[in-house]
Amino acid sequence: MRTKARLLTAALLVGATVGCIAGRPALERDSEEARELEEEMTEAKRSWSGISYADRTTVERTPRASEAADGFDAERVWGGSDDWEPAVGVDPNGTYVYQMTTRYGGTPACPNCADPALIFRRSSDGGATWDADQYLYTSAGTQNDPEIEVASDGSLYAVFMHNYLPGIKFTRSRDRGQTWTRPIPVVAGGRPRWSDKPILAISRDGRDVYVGFNASSAYVATSHDSGDSFLAPVKTSNDARYWFHSAGAVGSNGNAFFGAADYSQDYTGDVNISVISSSDRGATWKTTRIDASRAVPACPWSPGCYYGFFGPSIALAVDASGLVMVAYTSSDVDGAPQRLFVRTSRDGVTWSPRQELGESEVAHGFPALAAGPTAGDFRLAWQDDRDQSNSGWNTWLRQTTDGGVTWGADTKLSDLSTGAPYKSANGYNFPYGDYFEIGVDNAGMNHIIWGEGSNYNGPGGTWYTRGQ
Repeated sequence: MRTKARLLTAALLVGATVGCIAGRPALERDSEEARELEEEMTEAKRSWSGISYADRTTVERTPRASEAADGFDAERVWGGSDDWEPAVGVDPNGTYVYQMTTRYGGTPACPNCADPALIFRRSSDGGATWDADQYLYTSAGTQNDPEIEVASDGSLYAVFMHNYLPGIKFTRSRDRGQTWTRPIPVVAGGRPRWSDKPILAISRDGRDVYVGFNASSAYVATSHDSGDSFLAPVKTSNDARYWFHSAGAVGSNGNAFFGAADYSQDYTGDVNISVISSSDRGATWKTTRIDASRAVPACPWSPGCYYGFFGPSIALAVDASGLVMVAYTSSDVDGAPQRLFVRTSRDGVTWSPRQELGESEVAHGFPALAAGPTAGDFRLAWQDDRDQSNSGWNTWLRQTTDGGVTWGADTKLSDLSTGAPYKSANGYNFPYGDYFEIGVDNAGMNHIIWGEGSNYNGPGGTWYTRGQ
């Protein structure tokens, strides 16, 4: 979740590291200032709208074939709660699929539990039916930005935001999500003091765990014992900009990659799009800028939508041969809609020329990318407003089997015109959250989960489908 509040508080943090705030020592040496800043961040965060669509949302518990997307289920909504920014994890050797979402305004897990909270559920039949919802973690702190990955032995790995100080925490399950280890901070050694927007990437066996995040600057935290402990984070940027990681993956050779975009502290001006890579298991990292976008488009037509929400983001995946693919949004004109591009690389440093997918005048957002079971197989999902109405957003999928040389036709995944107040024949009113995810199982089945809503403030819901 990117918010204006995060950038404003980041500016305070940057200032704090070089001097004093209100006559007191810098934030990194002042726990009282840290507590005050945490309170400020909490007050400024996105909160529940207070509106419920529960009795106006149609929830289907069993799948049915889509009438619009051949080979896919009709899209289904998780439930009638105000859910956004979901994640999906797929067992690479079985039929289990896992989902997490950020829930606003739900029944609290305990009398003093904060809102929002992270909700987890599992499916043992490839996403056809789902077990009951469960809380990932019972705590008094707010929870956001879930990420989940599945190792080859079926173990589950998850990271999430737990307040901002210290922020990101890691947890693991060895029993398919029935129980979880007590969450631990990924920031070892107390520096940086706060953290934001985690992205999780693991090796296939789960031994190597990488968490890309920011504390305004870009960092990566590394574990080589399956998340039992983390090394001190490595800082990968050296500027005054605000970095957002939005994708990560580990190749079969152990090389690790993150995709990130860096903004000015108030979102104005150009946005740089980069890949951060390591070939030595996280000891050192190299940042390669692959593109830059001109100033982002504004969104005054959606209540609550802040300047920067529709800025660039990058998706990344690595196939069975080690080919790295990125998909990202960018614009060559100030304030123009974001276009959709892909590139490929063998090492994360040298990249192919950008290839445009989609229509150049259409607003694209929040790409998600996954590799299929065979070399050259990539699945790309994204959201766009191709009728240019600002309220006709849809979720789409394309596939390549030759490493991006050629691509199949667009498949429309958001195929229903009813089922919630924010849906119509044109699509849904607003992309609910600034990221969503796709996973591919060992049979080549796509599992896609995304957010649809009435506007930035909500309410909205988490929707999903599967197919190939």
